[in-house]
Amino acid sequence: MKVTWELDNRLGTITVDAPPVNALNKEFFAQMDEILHNIGEDCDAVIITGAGEKAFVAGADIKEFPELDREAGIELCKRGQAVFQRIAELKQPVIAAIDGFALGGGLELALACDFRVASRKSQLGLPEVKLGIIPGYGGTQRLARLVGPGKAKQLIFSGEFVSAEEAYRIGLVEQLVDENALTEARKWAQTIMKRGPIAVKATKRVIDQGLATLLEEGLNLEAQAFGEICLTEDKNEGVAAFFERRDPHFQNK
Repeated sequence: MKVTWELDNRLGTITVDAPPVNALNKEFFAQMDEILHNIGEDCDAVIITGAGEKAFVAGADIKEFPELDREAGIELCKRGQAVFQRIAELKQPVIAAIDGFALGGGLELALACDFRVASRKSQLGLPEVKLGIIPGYGGTQRLARLVGPGKAKQLIFSGEFVSAEEAYRIGLVEQLVDENALTEARKWAQTIMKRGPIAVKATKRVIDQGLATLLEEGLNLEAQAFGEICLTEDKNEGVAAFFERRDPHFQNK
């Protein structure tokens, strides 16, 4: 098991490499946590993907489950939830590039990202009930918020997989490609990185915080963020570039 980090022209890529299907275990969470803590201002966007052709991440390592009691089960969940929450709370936009299976903890990893790109061969699901357990790394919460409680319950109650096409239809993935989701994710990242970085990060923060509060409070968050951005050099550059009919050169300040 290894989780690698590569930074190329301000685009970071995290790759889960644990043949044959990139299952998650304690080592994964330790390595992922270290990578997340070290992502700095030299990175403008992050892609998370899996190595090989079979899977994005095909769930947790079941070999860790037989000896779990109540306290160990709670600890296991909270450890995974904390790491995935750090992904969700990164300042940078995070894209999941899914080629193959994204199951259980693997789908929960993808759900912690800002949006998901999947190839048509991919299959997604939360099959934990087939083992007599439930999703424990945020699946019950993030899936319901993304596709609605009814569809989330249907998928989790049944434990059935859905095709990439069906996942796209119900809003579980935001982009569907014939093959090579990583290439498409990089295209999206490059597009996003051309935009005002302060504005992109503020948008992520305001949407995420707004979803956890009342609409009125969310609207106030939006107004406050807009006002703060009006003080930036990037705002001045973006507006000037528009009137001068040229591409803006944002400086992240």
